[in-house]
Amino acid sequence: MRTFDLSPLLRSTVGFDRLGRAVETALHQSETMPSYPPYNIEKVGDDAYRVSLAVAGFSKEDLEIVTQEGVLVVRGKAKADSEGKTFLYRGIAERAFERKFQLADFIRVNGARLIDGMLNIELVREVPEALRPRRIDIAAVHPGDTAVEQQALAA
Repeated sequence: MRTFDLSPLLRSTVGFDRLGRAVETALHQSETMPSYPPYNIEKVGDDAYRVSLAVAGFSKEDLEIVTQEGVLVVRGKAKADSEGKTFLYRGIAERAFERKFQLADFIRVNGARLIDGMLNIELVREVPEALRPRRIDIAAVHPGDTAVEQQALAA
């Protein structure tokens, strides 16, 4: 297992300790996280993303999508419809799974669709208006203006 020391990066930053923990968690989970089901993460627009999971054999009733505290959790329940069947070869996985995705701030789930065995989860970033960058106009002050006139221009 590789270990990365992020303290040099975090020495000159304030309030980014959550980022450091997220990176460490992601590095740790990548070694222990199961590879089933396979998935893709796409950027489909400036503030839009899509997580696609290959869930062949699962119906929408077998799947559950939950977001809680910045984590997207996708669960699939195993089916028991193979009773009474005799398989000569069984290559299609019908096992339960749980896949977690850490979401950045202001990312919310916009919807989900199950099409041809692919579960597509649409995500969108919605930054509140108060946190968006805004342009500040600079007032021109002339040397002959009085203090009252300068305050009026600033307002």
